[in-house]
Amino acid sequence: MILDLFAGPGGWSQALRVLGVRDVGLEWDAFACRTRAAAGHLTVRTDVAAYPTWPFPGRIRGVIASPPCQAWSMAGKRLGLVDQPLVHQAVEDLAAGRDTRARLVSACRDERSLLAAEPMRYLHALNAAGEPEWIAMEEVPHVLPLWRQYAALLRGWGFSVWTGILNAADYGVPQTRRRAILLASRVRTAHPPAPTHAHVAEPDSLFGPGRACWVSRAQALGWGATDRPVPTVCAGGGPGGGPEPFPSGSRKTLTDARDRGTWTHPAHEGTPSSGRHGAEPAERHEAGENRAVPAPTGASPGRARRWSWSLRSNNQAHATTRPLDKPAGTLFFGHRANECTWVAAPADAGNTATPEPIRITAQEAGVLQTFPADYPWAGRKGQQFAQIGNAVPPLLAGHLLAPHLGVTLAPDDFTLAA
Repeated sequence: MILDLFAGPGGWSQALRVLGVRDVGLEWDAFACRTRAAAGHLTVRTDVAAYPTWPFPGRIRGVIASPPCQAWSMAGKRLGLVDQPLVHQAVEDLAAGRDTRARLVSACRDERSLLAAEPMRYLHALNAAGEPEWIAMEEVPHVLPLWRQYAALLRGWGFSVWTGILNAADYGVPQTRRRAILLASRVRTAHPPAPTHAHVAEPDSLFGPGRACWVSRAQALGWGATDRPVPTVCAGGGPGGGPEPFPSGSRKTLTDARDRGTWTHPAHEGTPSSGRHGAEPAERHEAGENRAVPAPTGASPGRARRWSWSLRSNNQAHATTRPLDKPAGTLFFGHRANECTWVAAPADAGNTATPEPIRITAQEAGVLQTFPADYPWAGRKGQQFAQIGNAVPPLLAGHLLAPHLGVTLAPDDFTLAA
């Protein structure tokens, strides 16, 4: 059995499915459990901190853990950093068989901080049976010192351990999501998987295979060829001056506009570029350029307005905003301030008004996390986004788990395009 603690909606589980095995996930959130059930992942709905460990010794090959990150994340108050000495104490005590959680959690500024110590409770119980064979854990970068404490204790139990920060974009995820990783094994030397992608493509050499360029959002979402990634919409109307994709101020999506026929990606040139009957083919453009479109009614004669869309990771002051030909920044959700939106930027000096930001859809966000486009997210939009933002990207998880399972991850094992 592979035990998945804090299993969420199934990032690790989806990776294991692709690799040909299954896990059983322990998860408390009702909507994440519904998502897992709809996706066919085995789940026990329970509080990981309250579930007994006695059912598992003698049965476990691998342990996976992604404790909730809200107490540690840059998106929150980061009280986990204040509580860090208490969490370290809990890990040390649990590794020695002492359960001091009740006393320590009462002293924590954020009671969720101590959840990062929970994997040690399970590992201590399993170690008496010579288990597990391997361990994989993931958290936000600020948890790395805690992973190093785990590593020192696990080495004392006979594990080979590697800890460090990995960038998901280096493994084909269309997102520069940096995470603290712990990999441990009793039967092999633990080390990180070899990156498959790089910020700039690298050719094959005498020292090994090359690396492809980071995957852009345009590639992942299937919004056109990689040499023409940037969609454009003119102010007050659809591409090519067509009908307005959605009423002014409404919170619709780029996908909505595309599905209604009022938005066409530049890669679809040679076809009518809006919902208009008899529209002229879209004007051809060179790689990297935005397509000019006729100005809306009332614009200055001879002036064509152009817009390029980028994805803003959240609503905070220093949010990452990148064009479609780049990977996204780290996607995180959970409350209104962390809403992820498509935003327009003028591509020429003639634009004076900017279109409303457009909220990303759960399907689009899921694909950018490398979940299948038809993954069955449960709950209302906010609940779906919270699951997506907290999930491990399955493609990254696949790279981390494949060596433990003795499986080679094929390039086409994960399909990104929606």
